[in-house]
Amino acid sequence: MRWQTVLFVFLSFILSLPAVAQEKPPIPEPRIARPGDAAPTVPQDAGNQGMGGPMMEVDPVEAARISQALEAVSPAITGAEYPVTLSASIVENGPIIPEGLVWRVFDTRTDESGQLALIYKSEDAVASLSLPQGEYLVHVAYGRSQASDPITVERGPNMKTVALQAGALRLRSAITGDIAIPSSQLSFDIFTAGLDEGRVPVALDVEENAMIHLNAGTYSVVSKWGDVNATVRADLRVEPSEVTEATLFHRAAQITFKLASNAGGEAIADVDWTVTNQAGDTLFTALGAFPVVVLAEGDYVVIAKSGERVFNRDFQVQPGAPREIEVLTTVY
Repeated sequence: MRWQTVLFVFLSFILSLPAVAQEKPPIPEPRIARPGDAAPTVPQDAGNQGMGGPMMEVDPVEAARISQALEAVSPAITGAEYPVTLSASIVENGPIIPEGLVWRVFDTRTDESGQLALIYKSEDAVASLSLPQGEYLVHVAYGRSQASDPITVERGPNMKTVALQAGALRLRSAITGDIAIPSSQLSFDIFTAGLDEGRVPVALDVEENAMIHLNAGTYSVVSKWGDVNATVRADLRVEPSEVTEATLFHRAAQITFKLASNAGGEAIADVDWTVTNQAGDTLFTALGAFPVVVLAEGDYVVIAKSGERVFNRDFQVQPGAPREIEVLTTVY
């Protein structure tokens, strides 16, 4: 019966203990660091602990990639734009062109029509604008010279100078023998060099002595005197930052027609005039007493009709001063 006696004693002890109420555990007082205290130790995995368990470690390379991606898209999200300054020079490292420029800035992505979208245009010598980060195409025109260059807009100020590599062309014409031609009767057409079918117009109906800015290169120039067949062509070279001056000489003359009853007589009015070449092709028609035409060197036929009567005469044009061709009713 000994074990029964032991069990009875143990139970009596337990029942004699006072009851303890369940309370929240006390909150420890904050520890006050004092000089000389050792630094607290942190468990090795404390940095990876969080609510719900340990945190996943982040690959540094992946973190850098994510950071760069966020920097790239943040301007698009925030609408941030950065200043861009555009200027142009004739040649690399040359002085800035002070006037006469036309700027265009295009997005490098095409629009619905398949064209690059124009996002900016200016005629300021130095263009100032603001753009989001990204790639763009800058186009500048100076007269008939032009150049295009890409630009990358980055955070902060952006500056770009476009070198046009341009020159200029100044044209005049004269009659062989250096006889002057009135400027009002002259015009010039400028084409790219090459065969006739491959030439592209660069500038048409240019006035004499006009300064035409062009990209450096070779051009085919046509001088037109009058509007019939007096033309002369030459290939000219334009050098960067230089003005090429050229005179094109015409083998032609200005001709005035007159119908009279006798040599030196009074001109008959209301005459219908026709000029043909030797092949019979009509080159010129007019109505009046003194029609004027510019014709290239060569042989021609003039026909004068007055009422029901028709008169004609063969004549020849030689380069030189203006001359008069008289048709007499008493001879023809």
